[in-house]
Amino acid sequence: MRIGVNVPNFGPGTDPATLRRWAQTVEGLGYDLLMISDHVAITPDVAAQYPGPFYEPFTTLSWLAGITTRVRLGTSVLIVPYRHPLVTARMAANLDRFSGGRLVLGVGIGWARQEFDALGVPFERRGRLTDDHLLAMRAAWSATDDYRAGPIPFWVGGNGEAGLRRAVRLGQAWHPLRNTLPWLREAAGRLSDVAAELGRPVPAFAPRILLRLTAEPVTGPGRHAGEGTLDQILADLDALRRLGADTVVLDPFAGDPAETLHPQTAWHALAAVAAHWNLESHDLESPDPSKEDDDDPR
Repeated sequence: MRIGVNVPNFGPGTDPATLRRWAQTVEGLGYDLLMISDHVAITPDVAAQYPGPFYEPFTTLSWLAGITTRVRLGTSVLIVPYRHPLVTARMAANLDRFSGGRLVLGVGIGWARQEFDALGVPFERRGRLTDDHLLAMRAAWSATDDYRAGPIPFWVGGNGEAGLRRAVRLGQAWHPLRNTLPWLREAAGRLSDVAAELGRPVPAFAPRILLRLTAEPVTGPGRHAGEGTLDQILADLDALRRLGADTVVLDPFAGDPAETLHPQTAWHALAAVAAHWNLESHDLESPDPSKEDDDDPR
């Protein structure tokens, strides 16, 4: 099982220098995948959760591809209806080629109604548009050398039944986001059931889970996978490995935009997990994530 990291590409503490250090830290610690999120128009409903600056994912990942060598690069998740499918196909193909085939395209239908309105995209049709766009992108990649890429995997997000079924029909992986371990156990079984019902291969299981390291154990039925002491986090990863997860993406953003002003907290947690999980460490110019940055003006 491979381990990735969802890096915040938004918030008051995020700037190019910080994103560079995120990439160096993730790759240097041996993680397999670096993912970032997607919004285009930072409307009030988006800004309430993910305030600016919000760095556009294709632009950002293209830049990060040039300052990394090994780590896969992905979106968690690209909101498919926001862009014309041929534009998305071209950008993804170019990014995959420039990065040496490292792109993972996590995709979803979106949730921010005000952002859909700002972009002139019908919110009520976002599911159908997502299906149509994914098919158009796949056709474009196979049609001409200008668009040719691949194979770029679609990791289909969405925790509900529609997202799961879309993953079985159109994706190489199902990428549910942040939930409890009992929910994930049930979801993994449901994935196999739906694939059998539709007569399709079972896609890979690639959940994104919370990463919140605490000094004391977190208890109760609402505890998210990846939340608690290091022993709890490692036990969750092992449980997901035994469930057959192909990749687990750790998400160190717990919901407060002020966290982005202090990325060292997340880097400490990532270093702790890396030290106790079987990750291959790589020798980069990345700083030691366990130390403060004396040159950081914040």
